Amino acid sequence: MKTHAPASTHKKVVVLLLDRTTLRGYLNPARLGDADTLELLTPEGEHRNFPVKDVRSIYFVRDFTGDFEPERKAFLSRPKLEGLWVRLKFRDNDSIEGIVPNDLLSLLDRGVQITPPDLHGTTVRIFIPRTALSEMTVLGVVGIARRKPAAPVQPGLFTE
Repeated sequence: MKTHAPASTHKKVVVLLLDRTTLRGYLNPARLGDADTLELLTPEGEHRNFPVKDVRSIYFVRDFTGDFEPERKAFLSRPKLEGLWVRLKFRDNDSIEGIVPNDLLSLLDRGVQITPPDLHGTTVRIFIPRTALSEMTVLGVVGIARRKPAAPVQPGLFTE
């Protein structure tokens, strides 16, 4: 019987700090909501710790090559993904649109995870700490759950 090693919980990220410097490496996304400091494993194998309050955004990327920031920061038309369509405004007045899950409990943690408008780019998801934001606006609700059709009433075969 073969035993498999557990899948890695660390994901490829590019961390953009408030001073616009970047750090590339691997990060455990489960730690994003509950830690004041984050631990990054660099591609060279070094551990780097940094406070969440110094982070502008964390880009979860497919690979480290190419530009990590999405080409488009806004949707060209109404998005097709299910969730809340939001516009996030940073403290430096820059803004980005994205889709967040339609789950208010997930918005109560220390930051917001969005799906960016450019789905075919290098960035798959972006985490933005609350400390980096000045405003969050809901632009729309996309993909509202549909009601289930009522169960058909089957007529009885024999009536009494």
